[in-house]
Amino acid sequence: MNKMNAVVSYGKNDFCIAEVEIPVPTDDEVLCRIKSVAICGSDPGLFSGHYASMGWPPSYPFIFGHEWTGEVIKTGKRVTSLRPGDRVAGEAHSGCGICRNCREGNYNLCLNYGNLLKGHRHYGFLVNGAYAQYGVFTAKSCTKIPDNVSYDDAALCDSAGTALQAVRLADIRQGETIAIYGPGPIGNLAMQIARTKGAHVIVIGRGARLEACLADGAHEVIDYEKHEPLERLAQLTGGMGADAVIECAGTDTAIYNSVMSARKNGRVVLVSMPKNKDLVMPVNTIVCNQIHVTGSRANPNCCPEILKLLAEGRIKTEHLITHRFPMTEMAEALDIFSKRKDGAVKVIVHP
Repeated sequence: MNKMNAVVSYGKNDFCIAEVEIPVPTDDEVLCRIKSVAICGSDPGLFSGHYASMGWPPSYPFIFGHEWTGEVIKTGKRVTSLRPGDRVAGEAHSGCGICRNCREGNYNLCLNYGNLLKGHRHYGFLVNGAYAQYGVFTAKSCTKIPDNVSYDDAALCDSAGTALQAVRLADIRQGETIAIYGPGPIGNLAMQIARTKGAHVIVIGRGARLEACLADGAHEVIDYEKHEPLERLAQLTGGMGADAVIECAGTDTAIYNSVMSARKNGRVVLVSMPKNKDLVMPVNTIVCNQIHVTGSRANPNCCPEILKLLAEGRIKTEHLITHRFPMTEMAEALDIFSKRKDGAVKVIVHP
């Protein structure tokens, strides 16, 4: 057998299930049978060509998908950390391993980004991803899944890892008050992870997703359709503001309010990539209140901790994974995810 089915994109909004060659792993790669792929918030834009100016994808035909889990089928000659039969969760970023950033552990910011000859890979963006029955990935981008964690739950490693990276950069300490803008998957998971650090967490948003955050452990929620967020947050913090703020909403208002929500000398971590690249920021407030504003990208070195939290039941997924589809129904899965139909949060695709 040397053929497999995959969701192949041939251009903007032009994709179908097609038969393609099963890829062959190189010496440092593993071939995996893909079990679960979670649709990422970036996937609809990738399929529609929204990120073409960033070189995502570099060319067509292309296979997207980067929030995946699977079973190792074959290993390359130099792979010693994995063996056939291992259950693994994959990462989108696999750095070159030799540049300064990679050597410091920041392979999400690899200085050889896009240079395949030097070993960099960005799965589902620059090289083929996981919307397929099989895929090849570097061994270092795969982490073994604990026996009591399902393939579907482990597919949240990317989203949960992105949340964990934001929590780490926010330098959250026990007893602090943390405000999170955006009750979607990353905001919900950031809330759950911040709670494991001993923080008091307030989530700002609306609707069923905000209610899910409350059910999953948020100490307070602010529905911006019922309360002005800054006024309500001031009430809840005695006028001081939050010690740290994590922004996951992606709107101009949420990003602006994130800075305004932080106490003097507070920390703000921006996770989302808003459509508006020319945002108005309260610079005078940032300077005069000495607000520490940090961008956060992806999930470097986060999978082991996330899988441990999942195995221990400290991250809940019941309100996050709302839909499951076979890969043959990819178009419907994308439609339901992107339009948030039927309360969709995280949608899992099964190749």
